[in-house]
Amino acid sequence: MLEKTTRINYLFDFYQELLTPKQKNYMELYYLEDYSLGEISETYDVSRQAVYDNIRRTEAMLEEYEEKLGLYRRFEEQSRILEEMRDSLSKKDLKRVSSLIEELENLD
Repeated sequence: MLEKTTRINYLFDFYQELLTPKQKNYMELYYLEDYSLGEISETYDVSRQAVYDNIRRTEAMLEEYEEKLGLYRRFEEQSRILEEMRDSLSKKDLKRVSSLIEELENLD
């Protein structure tokens, strides 16, 4: 569950500008402020089921955006390469650093 929450938080960071204000509010309250579905439903005077449905649809939308645009995947790949570069630099493996720079430049 923590892994899913972390992923959704990253996707939300990358794609929140593509969401409606209501979708943003529900996601912020649920994922960032840790509100329960009941608390959100009381805040917006809607049913708990309506909040649940909206959050699930928004999660699916975020996953679709990621599938099409790949910003989070690219971010993860860049982070992995940078970590390897740091490690290689600490070992003074300049050949590996050079190879990683090339890999970073060629990310699609």
